[in-house]
Amino acid sequence: MTSTKNSRPRGRPRRFDPDEAVATAKHLFQAHGYDAVSVTDVTEALGINPPSFYSAFGSKLGLYTRILDLYADTGAIPFEDILRPERPVPEGLAALLEEAARRYAADPATAGCLVVEGTRCNDAQAREAARAYNVAAEDMIKAYIAARHPEEADRLTDFVATTMFGLSAKARSGHGADQLLATARLAAAAIRQALAD
Repeated sequence: MTSTKNSRPRGRPRRFDPDEAVATAKHLFQAHGYDAVSVTDVTEALGINPPSFYSAFGSKLGLYTRILDLYADTGAIPFEDILRPERPVPEGLAALLEEAARRYAADPATAGCLVVEGTRCNDAQAREAARAYNVAAEDMIKAYIAARHPEEADRLTDFVATTMFGLSAKARSGHGADQLLATARLAAAAIRQALAD
């Protein structure tokens, strides 16, 4: 009889899958922020060596940009679904803020918005990569408002973006969904009032 206690599995080791690695690393960056995550943290979490990491991603920034792409495709707020052209502006913006509140508080381990928090990191290139996604989101908000309220587009876009930044920061500091939703609803009431004047 042979003991399997100390025997290793036979055959080739499991192949490194860069797409799975991006999904795993996304959790690290979202939980701790770009600046706090090192290449060593990533390679240990993925169970790979540094040469495999650099071969797959080129650099920490290369991995981060892949993570931002994944987040935009699968985890970010669906702006186009919420800000539909036929939806009244106050209703669309209220829904956007409430969705942000829910998503930012959904998982306390990864609270906040990966993009918003990325715009505050110390690394200039990573900050710019996150900022590009943030600017694109603000452009969508502004175009949505401007289609019916062009005179209010700049002011309301700034207000919504500032509120979303605040919701993300408060989620990261421990505010739960109920607190964030209360803030989102107060901001929505202010938007309704601004458009009613």
